[in-house]
Amino acid sequence: MDLLTSMATFVRVVETGSLAAAAKELRLSATMVGKHLSALEDRLGARLLNRTTRRQSLTEVGIVYLERCRQLLAAVTDADASVQTLRQAPRGTLRIASPITFGVQRLAPALADFLHKYREITAELTLNDRMPDLVSEGYDVAIRIGPLRDSKLIAYPLQPYRMLICAAPDYLARYGTPTKPEELGHHNCLGLTLFDRRSQWRLIGPKGEHRVQVKGNLIANHGPALRTAALAGMGIVMQPESLLADDVAAGRLISLLPNFAPPSRPMNLVYQTERRIAPKLRCFIDFIAERFGKTRSKIPSRF
Repeated sequence: MDLLTSMATFVRVVETGSLAAAAKELRLSATMVGKHLSALEDRLGARLLNRTTRRQSLTEVGIVYLERCRQLLAAVTDADASVQTLRQAPRGTLRIASPITFGVQRLAPALADFLHKYREITAELTLNDRMPDLVSEGYDVAIRIGPLRDSKLIAYPLQPYRMLICAAPDYLARYGTPTKPEELGHHNCLGLTLFDRRSQWRLIGPKGEHRVQVKGNLIANHGPALRTAALAGMGIVMQPESLLADDVAAGRLISLLPNFAPPSRPMNLVYQTERRIAPKLRCFIDFIAERFGKTRSKIPSRF
C-alpha cells in the first residue's frame, strides 16, 4: 500500500477517534482503513493502536509515530503548495541559452525589460554558439539560429536572423565601394572561423544566388572582434544585423550592395514539451514573441 496514504489514514483514525469515523471521512470502507493500519504495523513490527470494541488508544510507539507522521504529511503539503505557487505566479529561476552575438546585442537588453516587469523571476543566461541540450543541461528555454534538429522540442519562429555586409567609410574611401558581388573578391574581407565556408560568401540578388570567393588578412572566431576590425577600417565584414545595425544607423559603417543580401537564417525560441507550462516560462515566451516574433503577437497556448 502507498505509505503516505497509510500514514494519513492512521492520523485520521486517531483524530476522529475510530476506524468507522475515519472511513466515513475518507470515503473508504472500514476494512480498507484497517488494512492501512495493519500495513503500517507490519512495516514497523509494532502495534500503533490498542483497539477494543468500545475504545482505542495509542501505544507508546503510536504516540511517537503519530507526531512523525504529522510532520511528514505537513512537509508534503508544503512541498505541493510551493509547486502550485510556482505554477500560479511567474517566479523562480529561468535558465536561458542563447548564441553569443544575439544574446549580447539583443537578448540581454530585452531581459532588462523583462526582469523589470517580473520582479520575482531571476534569469540565468548562458551565451554559447554551441547548441546545448535543453533536457540534459537543464535549460528552460533557448534561442536557436539555423535549422532545427531536435523534434522533441516545441519551437516558436522568431524574426529571421539577417546578415549585413559593411565597411567603414575610410576603408571605402581608400579602396572603393563594391557595386557588384563579384567585386568583393578584390577587397579585404574579414572572415569568421565559425562559418563552414568562410572563403565563400553567398548573396541573393534580383536574378538569384551569387557565390563569391573572398580573401582577407584577418580571420577570427568572434563576430564582435571582426566588427571592431571593420570599424578600424581594416576591411569588409559580413555579420548579423543585430551586431552592425547601430553602427550603420550612426554612420560608423556603411551597408554595402543594397540589392544583394546574404541569406537569412531561421531563428526560433525552443523549449521542452510539458503537460503544463510554468508561469515564469509562459511569461518569457509571450515576452520574446512580442519583442522578436514574426508577427509580434503572443504565442498560442498549447497547454
